[in-house]
Amino acid sequence: MKRRITRRDVLKGASAAALTVYASPIRASAPAAEAVTPALIEAAKKEGRVVWYTSVDLPLAERVAKAFMTKYPGVTARVERSGAERIFSRISQEYGSNIRAVDVVNSSDAAHLIVWKRGGLLQPYVTEDVAKHYSAEHKDPDGQFASFRVFLCPIAYNTNLVKKEEAPKSFKDLLDPKWVGKIVKAHPSYSGTILTATFQMSRDIGWQYFEKLAQQKIMQVQSASDPPKKLALGERAIMADGVEYVVFQLKEKGGPIEFVYPSEGTPLIIGPNAIFKAAPNPNAARLLQQYMFSAECQQLCIDHGGLRSAHRLAKEKPGRTPLSQIKLMKDDAAGVEKESDNIKKRYTQIFKV
Repeated sequence: MKRRITRRDVLKGASAAALTVYASPIRASAPAAEAVTPALIEAAKKEGRVVWYTSVDLPLAERVAKAFMTKYPGVTARVERSGAERIFSRISQEYGSNIRAVDVVNSSDAAHLIVWKRGGLLQPYVTEDVAKHYSAEHKDPDGQFASFRVFLCPIAYNTNLVKKEEAPKSFKDLLDPKWVGKIVKAHPSYSGTILTATFQMSRDIGWQYFEKLAQQKIMQVQSASDPPKKLALGERAIMADGVEYVVFQLKEKGGPIEFVYPSEGTPLIIGPNAIFKAAPNPNAARLLQQYMFSAECQQLCIDHGGLRSAHRLAKEKPGRTPLSQIKLMKDDAAGVEKESDNIKKRYTQIFKV
């Protein structure tokens, strides 16, 4: 059985040689912002392709790629979608084997970007939109990444199986015996979203909550996009965690699914994008990064993908609860990075999965 690669492994062992080649001192400040130019477009067309590793739900990821290719014909965008923790391990394995396949990366575990930055793997690059329309908390001060997507990890329920007045209002309510065998949730060893949410919840409401939740005969799935789908199919009545944007997508198509933003606070998930320094298609990577942080792409992600956005010109879709009206748990990527292995180990011990 292969040993699971951890964050620490990225900075030692087989990967160390690869990291030494690309290591560089942390920059004192971000580079000057760059705009899309005819020269960049032509250089990207000469490369002809760009590869995006992402944990974005596949239908949205493919929609973004298609919109990019429509805007910039001649550049093929290939989506490699998996759970954030799988993406992290894959890149670690590839770099340890001297394979350079990824151009641009997005992870729902922002701690990954801290590790890649520390290892000197990321290319500083600031788009014009990021410089003008993103606040300091949503962009790396050294210009190596920024928040491509913002979303939440709420509770939800199937409206055919649960009446509104009986629906849980808090995480604590999920411990009620009436929900035994009726809850679905995702796993932090696969999903960066769930790893981040588990960190925030264990910090704010304690590991005792998870110990009690494990007694509720939970249906355990991998991806954070799976619980809303199980809910909409009626396979479970309650979602203990999962991505808000898939709930939006299903609900707005008429699915029997409704949100609960728990009274303790809802985990906040930040999904940064970055370009790898050793990207095989560096110009196409820059062009894709430019597009992804544009108001056009951000609005597409909101309207069709159910995401939130850090872009100041992007508008929330009518009918959705504004982010400003939701009590949020505090994001802490550095805390997740420090506690990641412990969270996965403890979770597995508690849920025995």
